[in-house]
Formats: sequence, C-alpha cells, structure tokens
Amino acid sequence: MHLPQGDGGLTRSRGVVEELAEEALFFGLLRRVSPRLCVSASKRVLIAAAALGLAACGTTSTEARGIPEYGYEVVHTYHHDPLAFTQGLFYLNGVLYEGTGLNDQSSIRKVKLETGEVLEKRDVPGAYFGEGIVNWKDRLLELTWQSHVGFIYDLLSFEPKGQFAYPGEGWGLTQDGRRIIMSDGTAELRFWDPETLQEQGLVRVTADGEPVQDLNELEWVKGEVYANIWKTERIARIDPANGKVVGWIDLNNLLSPSDHTDQTDVLNGIAYDAQGDRLFVTGKRWPKLFEIRLVKKAGP
Repeated sequence: MHLPQGDGGLTRSRGVVEELAEEALFFGLLRRVSPRLCVSASKRVLIAAAALGLAACGTTSTEARGIPEYGYEVVHTYHHDPLAFTQGLFYLNGVLYEGTGLNDQSSIRKVKLETGEVLEKRDVPGAYFGEGIVNWKDRLLELTWQSHVGFIYDLLSFEPKGQFAYPGEGWGLTQDGRRIIMSDGTAELRFWDPETLQEQGLVRVTADGEPVQDLNELEWVKGEVYANIWKTERIARIDPANGKVVGWIDLNNLLSPSDHTDQTDVLNGIAYDAQGDRLFVTGKRWPKLFEIRLVKKAGP
C-alpha cells in the first residue's frame, strides 16, 4: 500500500514524543519547587499529547482508506463463442455487438445475448488484427491493432462506409455521448471528436499516483470509464476528468478452471445495459459471458 506521508509523519511524531519526554522530566523536578507552576506545565503536556494522538489517528485513517475494491456476484451466465477472440464489446437495443481479433480471424458481430447466436457477422480483411469497437449514431467504428487504420461500418447492415487513420496502436473504444474514448495499450486515454475522429485531448490514468499501463477494452458506465487491464483479472474504474482510478474490480476465478482449455485467453470485454442497469463481462475465447453485480469488499 502506498503511504503518502509515511516516513515524514513518523519523523514528526518522534520529534514531538522526545519533546514531551523532556517536558515530563522538567515538571517532575518542578513539582518539588512549585506545585502551582507544575499544574500549568502539566496542562501544556496533556494538550500536546492529545494533539499528537489526534494527528496519529487522522494519518492512519487516511492512509488505510486506499482505492475501493469490488468483488462480484454472478447474476446470469450466457453462452459465448469459445473461438471468439474478444477485443471489443457493447450492448445496444437488446443485442451485443462484438469485435474479434487475430489476423485472418477478425470480425464484427451482432450477437443474441440469451443464446449466444451470431445474428450478423462481417469478416475483417485478413491483413488486419481487429480491436475495439463502438457505436456512434448510425455507424460502428472499429480499431485495428498495429495498422494505424480504423474502419467505419453501417451499424445495422455492417456495410463498409469508410476508413480513418490514427497514430499509435488501437486497443479499446467507448463513448460518453459527447466523445469517443480510446485506449492504445499505454496508461493514456484519448478523447476524439465523434464526427471528425480527430483527437481533442488525453488523460493519463493513475492509481495512487502511479501510471496504470495496458489499458485494454473500455466501457462507459455511469460517468466512469471501465477498463480491462491486459493479462490481469482486474477492471479499473476511472474518473475521465482526471484519470484517477476510483475503484478496482477483482474478477479472479470468474471463469472456473473446468471451463478452461489450451485456447482460453485473458479476461477482455465489458458491456453495459444502461436501461436495465446490467453489467456483462467475458474474455478471449471464453465459452461463457457473465452478467455480474459488483460487491464492495470490506476495507482494512
């Protein structure tokens, strides 16, 4: 745990304690000379000791507070294509939209939540490694990993409508109703104009002042950006205004060992049904998709 004032606070405390010890010795001698003066000195020591106690309690409370952590309860379990290398996911109008990756295997899909049936699918040209997806109005946008090229499709038919370019790698996409939000595998979130797809700014994501690298698939949930952290079973809850992590979601053991195969990959894929207040998660080549409810863990 990061202790913002750890060493400095202890040094100051030791200094006050030493002063109090000296004063205790002083008024012990003073008692023999003048009882009245002794009472006055005693009051000063007691006040200082009380202040020291309050300061110590305050420091401990602040330092122990930390970033809230959340576990989960599984509400529903759904079938998920075990061959889908999930790179992007969102929920809209009763269905899931999913983007899958890997060269020669990438696709965009419309999936029936209740059964996992693929209702619509379009393959991405084999040279491209598909990544995050997001909707904006009547369009669906898709990133690719290292090609610096994104694709624009008609949201209903998946017919190609154009391409766009961007610097760096493409990882995750979401939107907040005003901006497109992108991750690129670093500790930064980029904000795009949804019409021009030009970058308007960025924010560095930190937890306890340290950068959070490998931000992956993204989802907008109640004013926060939820981000998978690549190669972990954790999701960061991020304040988009300043990039600070305001909560950690621990999804350890969500997919049981019996559901793992030699093809099973990492946790990746977050979708939120805002109307129904439902949160869905899955992973790359996972056979299941889960609706979960967050449960706050007890503090230290």
